Amino acid sequence: MNFRSLFGAFSNDLAIDLGTANTLVFAKGKGIIVNEPSIVAINKITNKVCAVGKEAKEMLGRTPGNIVAIKPMKDGVIADFDVTEEMLNYFIRKAHNRNHLISPRIVIGIPSEITQVEKRAVRESALRARASEVYLVEQAMMAAIGAGLPITEPSGNMIVDIGGGTTDIAVISLSGIVYSRSVRLAGNEMDEAIVQYIKRKHNLLIGERTAEQVKIMLGSASPLDEELTMEIKGRNLIEGIPKTVTITDTEVREALADCTATIVNAVRVALERTPPELSADIVDRGIVLTGGGALLRNLDKRLMEETGLPVFLAEDPLSSVVLGTGKMLSDMALLKRVSLE
Repeated sequence: MNFRSLFGAFSNDLAIDLGTANTLVFAKGKGIIVNEPSIVAINKITNKVCAVGKEAKEMLGRTPGNIVAIKPMKDGVIADFDVTEEMLNYFIRKAHNRNHLISPRIVIGIPSEITQVEKRAVRESALRARASEVYLVEQAMMAAIGAGLPITEPSGNMIVDIGGGTTDIAVISLSGIVYSRSVRLAGNEMDEAIVQYIKRKHNLLIGERTAEQVKIMLGSASPLDEELTMEIKGRNLIEGIPKTVTITDTEVREALADCTATIVNAVRVALERTPPELSADIVDRGIVLTGGGALLRNLDKRLMEETGLPVFLAEDPLSSVVLGTGKMLSDMALLKRVSLE
């Protein structure tokens, strides 16, 4: 090992947004180097990993009996310990060009209302995937940093991070979280709501990948200016044969009504629990939305109508958490202040 690669081994720190839907990895000095679905395909006979990430997502709902596509993260926490470890291992190696000798320092974003047992599971998975040190930080705080909010100042910043498994809401001031709440309802629940609605209304069974496409193409939180339609294919439950149905944005909005109402409600509760001085700041600065769920059409408009506050979408909602976590790699002092024990 020459001097350069030895020196390089110390700057291989990684920031990971271990998400329910997607896992993003940020390397110091390089930016985001991995952005793939949190899915692992495993051969049940040999117990070997066949594919991880994008390749595994292609297999969702299409695997033969001996292969299972597993989503090891549920509601923002580890549901399958061994598979998460395999997944982390794969992403860390991918980030380091398959170099096995590197033991990076890793900062991982986790939901705010996570138990000690769940924290330990995340930490141990990372350590067993060859990390030298592991720091855990709250996703809402990282999303705020990634969205460019001035979190170190003595003023209130409100962030709503709608991910795949959880919606994290936090009010931040002086590098600390004044109020935080994690609702285990986000993108995945929206997909499931679409599946159930189409099953009820059209007697059509669709897969989760199709439901996700419907949400992205037609999903909205309040009426749109022009009607959108989309053809979806699935299995007709009465005749048992494949069928195509055309659905509209109005139907999808109806399907998502409960999910959006829950998120709006959680934001209102957060505003009620915020100290008055910080409420005054939020009136001036507004609410910032991040996470994939923030891309739901008119969600900002709906929140604005319901709260009367200005609502802004972060510049790159999908990457806010990992960008904020990445900033921690070059600010060890702040990292030590915000990391969870």
